Amino acid sequence: MDYLPLFHDLKGRRCLVVGGGETALRKVRPLLEAGAVVEVVAPVIDSGLRELAASRSLVLVERAFEEADLEDKALVVAAGEDDLLDRRVSALCQARNLPVNVVDKPDLCSVIFPAIVDRSPIQIAIGTGGSAPVLARLLRGRLEAMLPGRYGDLARLADRFRGAVREKLEPEKRRAFWEQVLEGKIAELVYTGRNRQAEAAMNEALEEAARRGGEPVQGEVYLVGGGPGDPDLLTFRALRLMQQADIVIHDRLVSKEVLDLVRRDAERLYVGKTAGNHPVTQDNINRKLVEYAQKGYRVLRLKGGDPFIFGRGGEEIEHLADHGIAFQVVPGITAASGCASYAGIPLTHRDHAQSVRFIAGHRRDDQLDLDWAALVTPGETLVFYMGLNNLETICRQLAAHGMAADTPAALVEKGTTDNQRVFTGDLATLPEIVRRGGGRAPTLIIVGSVVSLHNQLKWFGE
Repeated sequence: MDYLPLFHDLKGRRCLVVGGGETALRKVRPLLEAGAVVEVVAPVIDSGLRELAASRSLVLVERAFEEADLEDKALVVAAGEDDLLDRRVSALCQARNLPVNVVDKPDLCSVIFPAIVDRSPIQIAIGTGGSAPVLARLLRGRLEAMLPGRYGDLARLADRFRGAVREKLEPEKRRAFWEQVLEGKIAELVYTGRNRQAEAAMNEALEEAARRGGEPVQGEVYLVGGGPGDPDLLTFRALRLMQQADIVIHDRLVSKEVLDLVRRDAERLYVGKTAGNHPVTQDNINRKLVEYAQKGYRVLRLKGGDPFIFGRGGEEIEHLADHGIAFQVVPGITAASGCASYAGIPLTHRDHAQSVRFIAGHRRDDQLDLDWAALVTPGETLVFYMGLNNLETICRQLAAHGMAADTPAALVEKGTTDNQRVFTGDLATLPEIVRRGGGRAPTLIIVGSVVSLHNQLKWFGE
């Protein structure tokens, strides 16, 4: 370990920044945010620092640095971009055992500024020992994106209840209680800005835990859309819930790459269905969701695409509600949006289509019973889900009900994944093109003038 990470309490303490330009301004801001009283010394001080001084605890001294400026300082930053001055400031500070940071010169520093993720009172500091500050900033950006903006609110809520939890629960029961609070519905209430409801729910949860002697209360179900396949299309909330679930019930359409992001020690239960093969019925899935939640588990129901678009998510949460099971729903990018985008086919376009319609393209009771005449509408894109086995019927029926046989049509196979293939043609030719190419599920069929833009706009793996 090259450095020992420490958090420095600078509230009300005097700090010195030597330099008056943009570099100095970048260092002054975090010092002021930490509550320090900052003195800037430089022969020339730019307008950014002057504007900041008008409203913050900042003193500007417009002259050259003097050794006496180091008196009674808790931290010194050399940001003047003058090598001789930087070396002098560093030597004087280190002779006094005074913490000093020299910007972009780690060999002259006794302390360094990390990249900071601030969710006060939670803070994460990232350092590279001065060797790659840009890399530290990139990593900070990733962590910023992953951590909810109201993470600090959750920490403050936990702090307010620490005493009550110690009073009402035995030590060996506290950890399970806090895990349930910090990764469950109370946390989600905080993340969505419902702090009053979160505090009320916290009181209820603590009373219930005390009544049960600390035993876990009823669990919860997360109904999460896993998107069309590319794990980069997951929402941050989906990823967070995937990482905290105890049991995962997943479909065939959830890609391996997405499933790999689930918590490693979570129990996994596959309930996938294929055409004509339903080894686990929907009724069985509904029962399992209730059964596991009643045992206190956090259950992730992970579906391909969006759970409310041909995913039977509505049926599942209706069953959960009937049994008093708490649930959360996280939408996902539906296959129509993801696959079309990766294929370079905009679903709407001012010159081609002003509306889009999503249609289930699989048979029920061996019949594809659709209002075909209503589907033949000018300026509309049609998207058929799960229609590979009925591709010929779809194309034939649309043509028979008045759609031009040369209407562009496409079939996207394994959309958004590394194995994506796009077959393009028209109503008359697409079935044979797909047959020759050996198209395999999962697929999406797109019919409409927008398909003609594919060759111009395609970008993914082609």
